[in-house]
Amino acid sequence: MSENSQHDKSQESAEREEKHKRKSQKQKEKVDAKVAKATIEKGVMIVVTGNGKGKTTSGFGTVCRCVGHGYKAAVVQFIKGKWDCGERDLLEGHGVPFAVMGTGFTWNTQDRAGDIAAAEAVWTEAKKFLADPQYHLVLLDELTYMLGYDYLDKEEVLSTIANRPENQSVVVTGRGAIRELRDMADTVSEVKEEKHAFKAGIKARKGVDW
Repeated sequence: MSENSQHDKSQESAEREEKHKRKSQKQKEKVDAKVAKATIEKGVMIVVTGNGKGKTTSGFGTVCRCVGHGYKAAVVQFIKGKWDCGERDLLEGHGVPFAVMGTGFTWNTQDRAGDIAAAEAVWTEAKKFLADPQYHLVLLDELTYMLGYDYLDKEEVLSTIANRPENQSVVVTGRGAIRELRDMADTVSEVKEEKHAFKAGIKARKGVDW
């Protein structure tokens, strides 16, 4: 390689580096400005919905983050049955209380009255968590189904969440979140399914899917 060619490549490299620095600096300034504007201190409501996999996983990830920082969290599981739950096995050992509906999927029970009674019983426990300021975070896993199926009184659920302690955060998961939940949430994430192993005949994996 000639001396001129080496010089040209060095100059191009320096110009790319300078361009990258200018672009990064502009991005940093934008991010810093947004961070500076976020001055409100309060608990948030997060809704994770959609037809893709990972909604409950996201909720439990937030619970783990909360507990990892030394805060208290509580978990309410609607729909879920009595089968093993790796997250529950782990988190109960770290002092996280669980209230579990325990009936499984409604299409398995085929008992609407029984499902409603079970939902109302677990909602009674949820209301205790949502009224207790010691809990930094409450996960309401699969709550969306309870509202979509009219198993719980919508107005009571919305009012209880809205009137929780000011610094308490709530994560609601499940498909088909109703408009009222989305509207009152601070953050809404829609999980979209592109592919799913189950549809290819692959069994759910312990330690991965449950």
